[in-house]
Amino acid sequence: MLSQLNTRLAERGTTLRREAIGGITTFATMAYIVVVNPAILSDAMGREWIGALVVATCVSAAIATLLMGWWADYPIALAPGMGLNAYFAYTVVLQNHIPWQVALAAVFVSGLLFVLLTLVNVQEILVTAIPLGIRNGTAAGIGIFIAFIGLQKCGFVVSSPATMVMGGDVTSLPFLLTLGGIALTGGLTMRKVRGAFIIGICATAVAGIILGVSPMPERFFAIPDLPTGLVGQAILRLPDALELGLVTIVVTFLFIDLFDTAGTLSGVGSAAGFVDAQGRLPRAKRAFLADGVGTSVGAIMGTSTVTSYIESAAGISQGARSGMANLVTAILFLLAIPFFPIAAALPGYATAPALVVVGVMMCGQMKHVNWEDIAEGLPAVAVMIGIPLTFSIAEGLSFAIVLHPLILALGGRWREVHWLNWLLAGLVVLRFALI
Repeated sequence: MLSQLNTRLAERGTTLRREAIGGITTFATMAYIVVVNPAILSDAMGREWIGALVVATCVSAAIATLLMGWWADYPIALAPGMGLNAYFAYTVVLQNHIPWQVALAAVFVSGLLFVLLTLVNVQEILVTAIPLGIRNGTAAGIGIFIAFIGLQKCGFVVSSPATMVMGGDVTSLPFLLTLGGIALTGGLTMRKVRGAFIIGICATAVAGIILGVSPMPERFFAIPDLPTGLVGQAILRLPDALELGLVTIVVTFLFIDLFDTAGTLSGVGSAAGFVDAQGRLPRAKRAFLADGVGTSVGAIMGTSTVTSYIESAAGISQGARSGMANLVTAILFLLAIPFFPIAAALPGYATAPALVVVGVMMCGQMKHVNWEDIAEGLPAVAVMIGIPLTFSIAEGLSFAIVLHPLILALGGRWREVHWLNWLLAGLVVLRFALI
Protein backbone atom coordinates (compact mmCIF):
# COMPACT_ATOMS: atom_id res chain seq x y z
CA MET A 1 0.00 0.00 0.00
CA LEU A 2 2.86 2.35 0.85
CA SER A 3 4.46 1.73 -2.55
CA GLN A 4 1.14 2.51 -4.26
CA LEU A 5 0.86 5.71 -2.26
CA ASN A 6 4.40 6.73 -3.19
CA THR A 7 3.64 6.01 -6.84
CA ARG A 8 0.50 8.15 -6.74
CA LEU A 9 2.36 10.97 -5.04
CA ALA A 10 5.19 10.71 -7.58
CA GLU A 11 2.64 11.20 -10.34
CA ARG A 12 1.72 14.48 -8.64
CA GLY A 13 5.38 15.48 -8.43
CA THR A 14 5.55 15.16 -4.66
CA THR A 15 6.60 12.81 -1.85
CA LEU A 16 5.35 11.88 1.61
CA ARG A 17 8.01 14.11 3.14
CA ARG A 18 6.94 17.09 1.05
CA GLU A 19 3.30 16.49 1.90
CA ALA A 20 4.13 16.33 5.60
CA ILE A 21 6.17 19.55 5.47
CA GLY A 22 3.44 21.23 3.43
CA GLY A 23 0.77 20.15 5.90
CA ILE A 24 2.81 21.37 8.87
CA THR A 25 3.53 24.68 7.12
CA THR A 26 -0.13 25.26 6.32
CA PHE A 27 -1.10 24.60 9.93
CA ALA A 28 1.66 26.88 11.22
CA THR A 29 0.32 29.78 9.15
CA MET A 30 -3.27 28.99 10.22
CA ALA A 31 -2.56 28.31 13.90
CA TYR A 32 -3.76 31.78 14.84
CA ILE A 33 -7.35 30.74 14.05
CA VAL A 34 -7.28 28.39 17.06
CA VAL A 35 -7.18 31.46 19.28
CA VAL A 36 -8.56 34.28 17.10
CA ASN A 37 -11.84 32.61 16.12
CA PRO A 38 -12.87 31.81 19.72
CA ALA A 39 -11.88 35.34 20.76
CA ILE A 40 -14.11 36.92 18.11
CA LEU A 41 -17.09 34.61 18.60
CA SER A 42 -16.92 34.87 22.38
CA ASP A 43 -17.38 38.62 22.10
CA ALA A 44 -20.93 37.86 20.99
CA MET A 45 -21.56 34.52 22.65
CA GLY A 46 -19.94 35.18 26.01
CA ARG A 47 -16.38 34.80 27.30
CA GLU A 48 -17.42 31.70 29.24
CA TRP A 49 -17.57 29.83 25.93
CA ILE A 50 -14.00 30.50 24.82
CA GLY A 51 -12.61 27.08 25.83
CA ALA A 52 -15.49 25.26 24.19
CA LEU A 53 -15.05 27.43 21.09
CA VAL A 54 -11.42 26.32 20.84
CA VAL A 55 -12.62 22.71 20.62
CA ALA A 56 -15.36 23.62 18.14
CA THR A 57 -12.88 25.53 15.97
CA CYS A 58 -10.27 22.76 15.89
CA VAL A 59 -12.69 19.88 15.38
CA SER A 60 -14.63 21.60 12.60
CA ALA A 61 -11.39 22.62 10.88
CA ALA A 62 -10.04 19.06 11.12
CA ILE A 63 -13.22 17.49 9.71
CA ALA A 64 -13.52 19.93 6.80
CA THR A 65 -9.80 19.70 6.00
CA LEU A 66 -10.00 15.89 5.96
CA LEU A 67 -13.03 16.04 3.65
CA MET A 68 -11.16 18.30 1.23
CA GLY A 69 -8.16 15.98 1.24
CA TRP A 70 -10.25 12.81 0.89
CA TRP A 71 -12.90 13.93 -1.59
CA ALA A 72 -11.01 16.44 -3.74
CA ASP A 73 -7.40 15.34 -3.06
CA TYR A 74 -6.23 18.95 -2.76
CA PRO A 75 -3.83 20.33 -0.11
CA ILE A 76 -6.24 23.15 0.71
CA ALA A 77 -7.11 23.40 4.40
CA LEU A 78 -10.36 24.74 5.82
CA ALA A 79 -11.32 26.44 9.06
CA PRO A 80 -13.83 29.00 10.35
CA GLY A 81 -13.37 31.97 8.04
CA MET A 82 -12.02 35.33 9.09
CA GLY A 83 -14.43 38.07 8.12
CA LEU A 84 -17.34 35.66 8.22
CA ASN A 85 -16.79 35.15 11.94
CA ALA A 86 -16.70 38.92 12.43
CA TYR A 87 -19.94 39.30 10.42
CA PHE A 88 -21.48 36.55 12.56
CA ALA A 89 -20.44 38.11 15.87
CA TYR A 90 -20.57 41.85 15.37
CA THR A 91 -23.28 42.29 12.75
CA VAL A 92 -25.70 39.37 13.08
CA VAL A 93 -25.56 38.81 16.84
CA LEU A 94 -24.51 42.12 18.41
CA GLN A 95 -25.90 44.62 15.91
CA ASN A 96 -29.04 42.79 14.76
CA HIS A 97 -29.67 41.32 18.23
CA ILE A 98 -30.18 37.80 16.89
CA PRO A 99 -29.43 35.03 19.44
CA TRP A 100 -26.19 33.28 18.65
CA GLN A 101 -27.98 29.94 18.59
CA VAL A 102 -30.22 31.21 15.77
CA ALA A 103 -27.21 32.67 13.97
CA LEU A 104 -25.57 29.22 14.07
CA ALA A 105 -28.76 27.77 12.59
CA ALA A 106 -28.55 30.36 9.77
CA VAL A 107 -24.96 29.26 9.08
CA PHE A 108 -26.14 25.64 9.02
CA VAL A 109 -28.83 26.46 6.43
CA SER A 110 -26.34 28.38 4.29
CA GLY A 111 -24.10 25.31 4.30
CA LEU A 112 -26.96 23.09 3.14
CA LEU A 113 -27.76 25.55 0.33
CA PHE A 114 -24.08 25.59 -0.59
CA VAL A 115 -24.15 21.79 -0.92
CA LEU A 116 -27.37 21.91 -2.96
CA LEU A 117 -25.93 24.45 -5.41
CA THR A 118 -22.83 22.28 -5.72
CA LEU A 119 -24.83 19.13 -6.50
CA VAL A 120 -26.50 20.92 -9.41
CA ASN A 121 -23.05 22.11 -10.57
CA VAL A 122 -23.68 25.81 -10.00
CA GLN A 123 -20.40 26.40 -8.11
CA GLU A 124 -18.28 24.50 -10.61
CA ILE A 125 -19.87 26.44 -13.46
CA LEU A 126 -19.21 29.70 -11.64
CA VAL A 127 -15.51 28.93 -11.15
CA THR A 128 -15.15 27.90 -14.80
CA ALA A 129 -16.96 31.07 -15.88
CA ILE A 130 -14.48 33.36 -14.11
CA PRO A 131 -12.22 34.73 -16.90
CA LEU A 132 -8.58 33.67 -16.89
CA GLY A 133 -7.36 37.22 -16.30
CA ILE A 134 -9.49 37.53 -13.19
CA ARG A 135 -8.25 34.14 -11.93
CA ASN A 136 -4.64 35.25 -12.31
CA GLY A 137 -5.47 38.60 -10.72
CA THR A 138 -7.19 36.78 -7.86
CA ALA A 139 -4.06 34.75 -7.18
CA ALA A 140 -1.98 37.94 -7.08
CA GLY A 141 -4.62 39.72 -5.00
CA ILE A 142 -4.62 36.91 -2.48
CA GLY A 143 -0.83 37.15 -2.44
CA ILE A 144 -0.89 40.87 -1.66
CA PHE A 145 -3.64 40.22 0.88
CA ILE A 146 -1.52 37.60 2.65
CA ALA A 147 1.56 39.84 2.60
CA PHE A 148 -0.50 42.78 3.88
CA ILE A 149 -1.76 40.70 6.81
CA GLY A 150 1.83 39.70 7.57
CA LEU A 151 3.02 43.31 7.55
CA GLN A 152 0.17 44.22 9.88
CA LYS A 153 1.15 41.44 12.27
CA CYS A 154 4.65 42.86 12.69
CA GLY A 155 3.52 46.49 13.01
CA PHE A 156 5.00 47.70 9.72
CA VAL A 157 1.52 48.70 8.53
CA VAL A 158 -0.71 50.47 11.04
CA SER A 159 -4.04 52.29 10.85
CA SER A 160 -4.31 56.01 10.23
CA PRO A 161 -7.38 58.25 10.60
CA ALA A 162 -6.18 60.40 7.70
CA THR A 163 -4.91 57.88 5.15
CA MET A 164 -6.49 54.61 6.37
CA VAL A 165 -3.06 52.98 6.70
CA MET A 166 0.48 54.24 7.21
CA GLY A 167 3.95 52.98 8.00
CA GLY A 168 4.64 51.85 11.53
CA ASP A 169 7.79 52.00 13.64
CA VAL A 170 10.55 50.40 11.57
CA THR A 171 12.90 50.48 14.57
CA SER A 172 10.63 48.29 16.71
CA LEU A 173 11.89 44.85 17.62
CA PRO A 174 8.81 43.03 16.24
CA PHE A 175 9.39 44.57 12.81
CA LEU A 176 13.13 43.91 12.91
CA LEU A 177 12.48 40.30 13.90
CA THR A 178 10.02 39.96 11.01
CA LEU A 179 12.54 41.53 8.63
CA GLY A 180 15.13 39.00 9.74
CA GLY A 181 12.57 36.22 9.40
CA ILE A 182 11.69 37.32 5.86
CA ALA A 183 15.38 37.37 4.91
CA LEU A 184 15.92 33.93 6.46
CA THR A 185 12.81 32.45 4.84
CA GLY A 186 13.63 34.03 1.48
CA GLY A 187 17.24 32.85 1.60
CA LEU A 188 16.28 29.29 2.50
CA THR A 189 13.62 29.33 -0.23
CA MET A 190 16.26 30.40 -2.77
CA ARG A 191 18.33 27.43 -1.66
CA LYS A 192 15.23 25.24 -2.11
CA VAL A 193 15.34 24.12 1.53
CA ARG A 194 12.22 22.12 2.37
CA GLY A 195 10.65 23.43 5.52
CA ALA A 196 11.95 26.97 4.96
CA PHE A 197 8.70 28.47 6.22
CA ILE A 198 8.62 26.36 9.38
CA ILE A 199 12.25 27.21 10.10
CA GLY A 200 11.51 30.89 9.58
CA ILE A 201 8.47 30.84 11.89
CA CYS A 202 10.24 28.93 14.67
CA ALA A 203 13.48 30.93 14.44
CA THR A 204 11.61 34.24 14.60
CA ALA A 205 9.49 33.12 17.55
CA VAL A 206 12.51 31.83 19.51
CA ALA A 207 14.48 35.00 18.77
CA GLY A 208 11.57 37.06 20.08
CA ILE A 209 11.51 35.09 23.33
CA ILE A 210 15.30 35.42 23.76
CA LEU A 211 15.14 39.19 23.20
CA GLY A 212 12.23 39.54 25.59
CA VAL A 213 9.74 40.72 22.97
CA SER A 214 7.39 37.85 23.76
CA PRO A 215 7.11 35.88 26.98
CA MET A 216 7.45 32.16 27.30
CA PRO A 217 4.06 30.45 27.41
CA GLU A 218 2.84 30.30 31.00
CA ARG A 219 1.82 26.72 30.35
CA PHE A 220 2.12 24.36 27.43
CA PHE A 221 -0.84 22.12 28.14
CA ALA A 222 -4.45 22.73 29.17
CA ILE A 223 -7.74 20.91 28.77
CA PRO A 224 -10.44 23.30 27.51
CA ASP A 225 -14.12 22.83 28.18
CA LEU A 226 -15.96 20.46 25.86
CA PRO A 227 -18.49 22.25 23.62
CA THR A 228 -21.46 20.36 25.05
CA GLY A 229 -23.48 23.56 25.30
CA LEU A 230 -22.69 24.46 21.68
CA VAL A 231 -23.10 21.17 19.83
CA GLY A 232 -26.49 20.81 18.22
CA GLN A 233 -27.77 24.32 18.91
CA ALA A 234 -27.89 24.97 15.16
CA ILE A 235 -30.31 22.05 14.75
CA LEU A 236 -32.45 22.96 17.75
CA ARG A 237 -32.97 26.52 16.50
CA LEU A 238 -33.42 25.56 12.84
CA PRO A 239 -37.12 26.62 12.73
CA ASP A 240 -36.12 30.12 13.85
CA ALA A 241 -33.48 30.40 11.10
CA LEU A 242 -36.09 29.57 8.44
CA GLU A 243 -38.19 32.60 9.30
CA LEU A 244 -38.62 35.11 6.48
CA GLY A 245 -36.82 37.86 8.35
CA LEU A 246 -33.58 35.84 8.40
CA VAL A 247 -33.50 35.09 4.66
CA THR A 248 -31.18 38.04 4.01
CA ILE A 249 -28.70 36.83 6.65
CA VAL A 250 -28.73 33.26 5.32
CA VAL A 251 -28.20 34.49 1.74
CA THR A 252 -25.41 36.81 2.86
CA PHE A 253 -23.61 33.94 4.60
CA LEU A 254 -24.08 31.86 1.43
CA PHE A 255 -22.91 34.49 -1.06
CA ILE A 256 -19.85 35.54 0.92
CA ASP A 257 -18.82 31.91 1.38
CA LEU A 258 -19.51 31.16 -2.28
CA PHE A 259 -17.32 33.95 -3.63
CA ASP A 260 -14.64 33.49 -0.96
CA THR A 261 -14.37 29.80 -1.84
CA ALA A 262 -14.49 30.43 -5.58
CA GLY A 263 -11.76 33.04 -5.26
CA THR A 264 -9.57 30.89 -3.03
CA LEU A 265 -9.89 27.74 -5.15
CA SER A 266 -9.38 29.69 -8.36
CA GLY A 267 -6.44 31.75 -7.10
CA VAL A 268 -4.62 29.06 -5.13
CA GLY A 269 -5.41 26.46 -7.82
CA SER A 270 -3.88 28.67 -10.52
CA ALA A 271 -0.79 29.43 -8.44
CA ALA A 272 -0.29 25.73 -7.67
CA GLY A 273 -0.75 24.61 -11.28
CA PHE A 274 -3.89 22.57 -10.54
CA VAL A 275 -5.96 24.12 -13.35
CA ASP A 276 -5.99 22.41 -16.75
CA ALA A 277 -5.24 23.90 -20.17
CA GLN A 278 -8.79 25.24 -20.41
CA GLY A 279 -8.44 27.01 -17.07
CA ARG A 280 -10.72 24.55 -15.27
CA LEU A 281 -10.08 23.19 -11.80
CA PRO A 282 -10.39 19.39 -11.78
CA ARG A 283 -12.57 17.94 -9.03
CA ALA A 284 -13.95 21.41 -8.28
CA LYS A 285 -17.32 19.90 -7.40
CA ARG A 286 -15.78 17.73 -4.70
CA ALA A 287 -13.83 20.70 -3.34
CA PHE A 288 -17.00 22.77 -3.07
CA LEU A 289 -18.83 19.88 -1.42
CA ALA A 290 -16.12 19.66 1.22
CA ASP A 291 -16.54 23.38 1.86
CA GLY A 292 -20.34 23.22 2.09
CA VAL A 293 -20.43 20.15 4.32
CA GLY A 294 -17.68 21.69 6.45
CA THR A 295 -19.83 24.79 7.01
CA SER A 296 -22.84 22.76 8.16
CA VAL A 297 -20.71 20.52 10.38
CA GLY A 298 -18.99 23.57 11.85
CA ALA A 299 -22.36 25.14 12.65
CA ILE A 300 -23.45 21.96 14.44
CA MET A 301 -20.20 22.04 16.43
CA GLY A 302 -20.85 25.67 17.37
CA THR A 303 -18.77 27.86 15.10
CA SER A 304 -19.34 30.25 12.20
CA THR A 305 -18.88 29.51 8.49
CA VAL A 306 -16.03 27.12 7.62
CA THR A 307 -14.27 27.97 4.37
CA SER A 308 -11.12 27.27 2.33
CA TYR A 309 -8.05 29.12 3.57
CA ILE A 310 -5.67 31.16 1.44
CA GLU A 311 -2.87 30.27 3.89
CA SER A 312 -2.86 26.85 2.19
CA ALA A 313 -0.65 28.55 -0.38
CA ALA A 314 2.16 28.39 2.18
CA GLY A 315 2.00 24.59 2.29
CA ILE A 316 1.64 24.35 -1.48
CA SER A 317 4.72 26.53 -1.92
CA GLN A 318 6.61 23.96 0.17
CA GLY A 319 5.72 21.15 -2.25
CA ALA A 320 2.31 19.89 -1.10
CA ARG A 321 0.32 18.67 -4.10
CA SER A 322 -2.22 16.17 -2.73
CA GLY A 323 -4.74 15.59 0.03
CA MET A 324 -2.08 13.83 2.13
CA ALA A 325 -0.94 17.24 3.34
CA ASN A 326 -4.47 17.84 4.64
CA LEU A 327 -4.25 14.71 6.76
CA VAL A 328 -1.23 16.19 8.52
CA THR A 329 -2.92 19.58 8.92
CA ALA A 330 -6.10 17.99 10.31
CA ILE A 331 -4.15 15.94 12.86
CA LEU A 332 -2.31 19.06 14.00
CA PHE A 333 -5.62 20.88 14.47
CA LEU A 334 -6.78 18.10 16.79
CA LEU A 335 -3.45 18.01 18.63
CA ALA A 336 -3.70 21.77 19.07
CA ILE A 337 -6.72 21.40 21.35
CA PRO A 338 -4.80 20.56 24.55
CA PHE A 339 -1.80 22.61 23.45
CA PHE A 340 -3.76 25.74 22.61
CA PRO A 341 -1.71 27.85 25.09
CA ILE A 342 1.28 27.40 22.72
CA ALA A 343 -0.79 28.50 19.73
CA ALA A 344 -2.01 31.44 21.80
CA ALA A 345 1.59 32.37 22.58
CA LEU A 346 2.73 32.29 18.93
CA PRO A 347 3.27 35.99 18.17
CA GLY A 348 2.03 37.56 14.95
CA TYR A 349 5.50 38.75 13.97
CA ALA A 350 6.67 35.12 13.93
CA THR A 351 4.18 34.00 11.25
CA ALA A 352 4.51 37.27 9.31
CA PRO A 353 7.66 36.24 7.35
CA ALA A 354 5.94 33.17 5.89
CA LEU A 355 2.89 35.21 4.89
CA VAL A 356 4.98 37.90 3.21
CA VAL A 357 7.15 35.47 1.24
CA VAL A 358 4.16 33.38 0.13
CA GLY A 359 2.33 36.53 -0.89
CA VAL A 360 5.20 37.71 -3.06
CA MET A 361 5.45 34.30 -4.73
CA MET A 362 1.74 34.31 -5.57
CA CYS A 363 2.02 37.68 -7.32
CA GLY A 364 3.95 35.92 -10.06
CA GLN A 365 0.65 34.84 -11.60
CA MET A 366 0.23 38.33 -13.04
CA LYS A 367 2.83 37.50 -15.68
CA HIS A 368 0.19 35.36 -17.40
CA VAL A 369 -2.18 38.30 -17.91
CA ASN A 370 -2.55 39.54 -21.48
CA TRP A 371 -1.68 43.20 -20.92
CA GLU A 372 -2.37 44.01 -24.57
CA ASP A 373 -6.07 43.45 -23.90
CA ILE A 374 -7.54 46.08 -21.56
CA ALA A 375 -10.63 43.90 -21.06
CA GLU A 376 -8.39 41.30 -19.41
CA GLY A 377 -5.80 43.54 -17.78
CA LEU A 378 -8.13 46.03 -16.09
CA PRO A 379 -10.30 43.45 -14.24
CA ALA A 380 -7.13 41.55 -13.29
CA VAL A 381 -5.67 44.65 -11.65
CA ALA A 382 -9.08 45.50 -10.14
CA VAL A 383 -9.28 42.20 -8.28
CA MET A 384 -5.58 42.30 -7.38
CA ILE A 385 -6.03 45.69 -5.72
CA GLY A 386 -9.60 45.14 -4.54
CA ILE A 387 -8.90 42.08 -2.39
CA PRO A 388 -6.31 43.63 -0.04
CA LEU A 389 -7.93 47.08 0.05
CA THR A 390 -11.35 45.71 1.02
CA PHE A 391 -9.77 43.01 3.18
CA SER A 392 -12.04 40.49 1.46
CA ILE A 393 -11.59 38.01 -1.37
CA ALA A 394 -15.32 38.12 -2.04
CA GLU A 395 -15.45 41.93 -2.34
CA GLY A 396 -12.43 42.18 -4.65
CA LEU A 397 -13.61 39.33 -6.84
CA SER A 398 -17.12 40.79 -7.01
CA PHE A 399 -15.71 44.12 -8.25
CA ALA A 400 -13.84 42.46 -11.11
CA ILE A 401 -16.71 40.13 -12.04
CA VAL A 402 -19.04 43.10 -12.62
CA LEU A 403 -16.35 45.16 -14.35
CA HIS A 404 -15.31 42.53 -16.93
CA PRO A 405 -18.56 42.19 -18.95
CA LEU A 406 -19.23 45.93 -18.73
CA ILE A 407 -15.87 46.76 -20.30
CA LEU A 408 -16.42 44.27 -23.12
CA ALA A 409 -19.97 45.48 -23.75
CA LEU A 410 -19.09 49.19 -23.74
CA GLY A 411 -16.03 48.48 -25.87
CA GLY A 412 -18.19 47.01 -28.62
CA ARG A 413 -17.23 43.41 -27.90
CA TRP A 414 -20.44 42.40 -26.19
CA ARG A 415 -20.63 39.20 -28.29
CA GLU A 416 -17.57 37.92 -26.39
CA VAL A 417 -19.42 38.06 -23.08
CA HIS A 418 -20.60 34.59 -22.15
CA TRP A 419 -24.04 34.42 -20.57
CA LEU A 420 -22.42 32.96 -17.46
CA ASN A 421 -20.43 36.17 -17.03
CA TRP A 422 -23.67 38.15 -17.03
CA LEU A 423 -25.14 35.64 -14.57
CA LEU A 424 -22.18 36.05 -12.24
CA ALA A 425 -22.42 39.84 -12.45
CA GLY A 426 -26.15 39.62 -11.74
CA LEU A 427 -25.55 37.43 -8.68
CA VAL A 428 -23.03 39.94 -7.37
CA VAL A 429 -25.49 42.82 -7.80
CA LEU A 430 -28.19 40.73 -6.10
CA ARG A 431 -25.90 39.98 -3.20
CA PHE A 432 -25.19 43.66 -2.57
CA ALA A 433 -28.85 44.51 -2.98
CA LEU A 434 -29.74 42.05 -0.21
CA ILE A 435 -27.12 43.24 2.27
